[in-house]
Amino acid sequence: MTSPSIPSRGRPARLDRAKTVETALELLDDVGLEALTMRRLAERLGVRAGALYRHFTTKQDLLTAMAERMLGDVQASPEAADWAGRLRALARALRRALLAHRDGARVFGGTHSVGPHTLAFAESVVGVLREAGFGDEDAGRTLMTLVNFTLGHTLEEQAAAAPHEDGAPDDPGRLRSAVQAGPYPHLAATVPVLTSADFDAHFEFALDLQVEGLRRLRSGAE
Repeated sequence: MTSPSIPSRGRPARLDRAKTVETALELLDDVGLEALTMRRLAERLGVRAGALYRHFTTKQDLLTAMAERMLGDVQASPEAADWAGRLRALARALRRALLAHRDGARVFGGTHSVGPHTLAFAESVVGVLREAGFGDEDAGRTLMTLVNFTLGHTLEEQAAAAPHEDGAPDDPGRLRSAVQAGPYPHLAATVPVLTSADFDAHFEFALDLQVEGLRRLRSGAE
């Protein structure tokens, strides 16, 4: 696919912030975060690189806008009957939104957007917890725990899905060989799980632990 040429005469191409973010996400899916540069994005849009800085002072500003847009696609399942079901649905929806784009978790990490999509998601999580009787401090910390867990899990999931050569640091066979060659009988017993690529099962197990911990916290407060 060839990039559109940068216009050299006449009126410059009109740059729209929303279109720029959408194009950046498309480029991210095509080339990955490492190759996503302001210059490359400008070429895709058919403008000069300097034009991007009218909307985004730095590349980090662009990544924050991309993260905000990704959360616009967060759609939880129909509301469950209880707070635990709704909380699970929100965590799963966040994971799906991050997985929807190549390197989505890496883009999202550290952006700290205060846009409407990000705040609406946070409001939903905290609202579920406060309405269930959790205190403000517990609700706030649970929000951070849920987001950080989902982000970290998805980061590892996307890294594992990336192509790698045998013997690379993330090659499951490398861990298996190291454990079997050393005095690690307990680890050896769990190698099938540790090297499993069933990230759905890994995610649900950890989510269960969080929800059950919250149930105990809630029971203790009653």
